[in-house]
Amino acid sequence: MLYQVYETQRTLMEPFVDFAQAAAKLYGNPHSPLAQAPFAQRVAAGYSLIYRLGKDYEKPAFGLTTIDIEGTSIAIHERVEIDKPFCELRRFKRFSDDPATLTRLKSQPAVLIVAPLSGHYATLLRDTVKAMLKDHKVYITDWKNARMVPLSEGTFHLDDYVNYVQEFIRHLQGQYGNCHVISVCQPTVPVFGAISLMASRGETTPLSMIMMGGPIDARKSPTAVNNLAMNKSFEWFENNVIYRVPSNFPGAGRRVYPGFLQHTGFVAMNPDRHATSHYDYFKDLLKGDDASAEAHRKFYDEYNAVLDMDADYYLETIRTVFQEFKLVNGTWDVTAPDGTVERVKPADIKHTAVMTVEGELDDISGSGQTKAALAMCSGVQPQNKQHFEAMGAGHYGIFSGRRWRDLVYPAVKDFILWHHSASLPVAKATPAQAVTKKAAAKPAKKALPAAKPVAKAPAKVTRKASAAK
Repeated sequence: MLYQVYETQRTLMEPFVDFAQAAAKLYGNPHSPLAQAPFAQRVAAGYSLIYRLGKDYEKPAFGLTTIDIEGTSIAIHERVEIDKPFCELRRFKRFSDDPATLTRLKSQPAVLIVAPLSGHYATLLRDTVKAMLKDHKVYITDWKNARMVPLSEGTFHLDDYVNYVQEFIRHLQGQYGNCHVISVCQPTVPVFGAISLMASRGETTPLSMIMMGGPIDARKSPTAVNNLAMNKSFEWFENNVIYRVPSNFPGAGRRVYPGFLQHTGFVAMNPDRHATSHYDYFKDLLKGDDASAEAHRKFYDEYNAVLDMDADYYLETIRTVFQEFKLVNGTWDVTAPDGTVERVKPADIKHTAVMTVEGELDDISGSGQTKAALAMCSGVQPQNKQHFEAMGAGHYGIFSGRRWRDLVYPAVKDFILWHHSASLPVAKATPAQAVTKKAAAKPAKKALPAAKPVAKAPAKVTRKASAAK
């Protein structure tokens, strides 16, 4: 019933929101007579803020059409490689008419980025994708809004998530021989499960697996998010946060965890910060600071765009990850597409290098939760395991923004390059690959163990800068 009430309220608000948008333009446009009225700029700013607070936020576009690589402009073509009922495997294919650049692009590693299915769209990782495109062939999981998936497509379970990831990995392996996998936040658990199952079956596993800010072991340093999931019963979640999609959407009747509830939870974690941000936006409009106002719009266009999650997937994640800790307790069974039930055994992973990344100030996945994966990968040689802590970074800082670009990405890139180069047979490698391997060999051996200390030095400066701001 709550979902219907929310949609009714949103529908009733639409005329007022449209009026606020029109009024903001009438009072803000210098060519409009109303812009000459007293306090016109203040009125325009007020209406603009009302519009931003009340508007409906649709799924944003990635908007990555070109990138610059060493002074050369590279065209990006975004396309769907695999279309599943609840997810699209999206590829960002790079094009260049410069032969040398094209040769270098072809020799670079293929990377599958598994985006979170936890309320926001995959476009939240736009900065991640943009940075990775400079040195990698990039694919990403683009999860669909469950309210847009018809009931005829069936339900979506955590097991389906694991099976999707395995299918995507095999697709990249079929194209490139092998690949690397990066999981950000929520997908660290299903990706860990997917690769563990592949290893147990004797399948070829990815060359490396990078897990960033995820709840591998949610018992360690529990955050407010963990406490909510652990302190409420499974029945409480099923009875209080699961609703059916209203009739005005393709997925009418589907049981979901609505995106607007997840968004409310996001905002409730830091209400003062969001209130201050909106007030700053109002002041920026008064001052005519268009750059700051536009930065605010871009952030909240992404932050306020949320999706619904299928109820079965959401509830199973709560139980498996945050209540029964099945992964770390060794009791997680996954049903394959053919009906076979398999036990997830991370110790069976032997040929995949493992890197964990945590943010020092992460208030969603606490310290040690992601790092726990290293101990669970007992079959991986110590020299193929690495932990990186991004000093001064919060949860979003490990995959977006300045700390991602300056601290985290260089370490991730070196880790992937080292294990990609080490896998190339010298006799079969192309000249470009052989050069890459030689260039990477010496610095990588020294840089990898020193990654954490190296990150600390610039982090002190950026942390002070953040505090001053």
